[in-house]
Amino acid sequence: MPEGPSIVILREEVAPFTGQAIERAEGSAKLDKARLVGQTVRSFRSWGKHFLIELDDVSLRIHLLLFGSYRINERKESAPRLSLGFANGELNFYGCSVQPIEGPLDEAYDWSADVMSDAWDGRATLKKLRARPRLLACDALLDQTLFSGSGNIIKNEVLFRTRIHPLSLTGDLPAAKLRELVREVRTYSFEFLQWKREGTLKAHWLAHTKTTCPRCKIPFVKAKELGRSKRRSFYCERCQKRYGSDASTQQAEQPIAEID
Repeated sequence: MPEGPSIVILREEVAPFTGQAIERAEGSAKLDKARLVGQTVRSFRSWGKHFLIELDDVSLRIHLLLFGSYRINERKESAPRLSLGFANGELNFYGCSVQPIEGPLDEAYDWSADVMSDAWDGRATLKKLRARPRLLACDALLDQTLFSGSGNIIKNEVLFRTRIHPLSLTGDLPAAKLRELVREVRTYSFEFLQWKREGTLKAHWLAHTKTTCPRCKIPFVKAKELGRSKRRSFYCERCQKRYGSDASTQQAEQPIAEID
């Protein structure tokens, strides 16, 4: 599933279509495609893992889900979920969710929760985390109401960098460690963006998909379904400290939105 930085790159790649009128709209997505024809693209925006196309009287939310993809000025052999044609090219989206959004996007989204946004508010995120002390660290970093755009790569890398065991309860983290966690999610997300642009992202992974801890030189624990979100995790039992007990972990809170 593309994480927030990858959606920022998509937003940048399609920028030449800004201000262009849609001349053709087709695909298998269940929405009124005839309504889109003739509308002008006011802007392309992103919120976490959501790619947003703002038009004259409606917006489109595209979520690439687990295996979605897109093509600019080219097509795959399979039929697109949505294909938009312009005078200067076309956008094609595959294996994704496409939904219309009525009304202003600023009323539909809390931009302060988007880790890639200029409006990101770390203090607000800290306040939300303190209000949910029973949330596991591995689940918190996938909860889009807290860290919009953070996905499994960011989760594994940030927890390793901050030396936090993924089954730690956020309410048991020392105040300084909780602040460090929030800061590092945003810091790593922008490093992710830079490395993704360079094509070197995987070369910088310290934990995600790795077998050995680079600090301790011992095998990583590889969990196929960790936490309430049941996502793949890679971590070191020696240098990533666990805050909270096994008993408290059993009573951990379910994340609100670990996928969307």
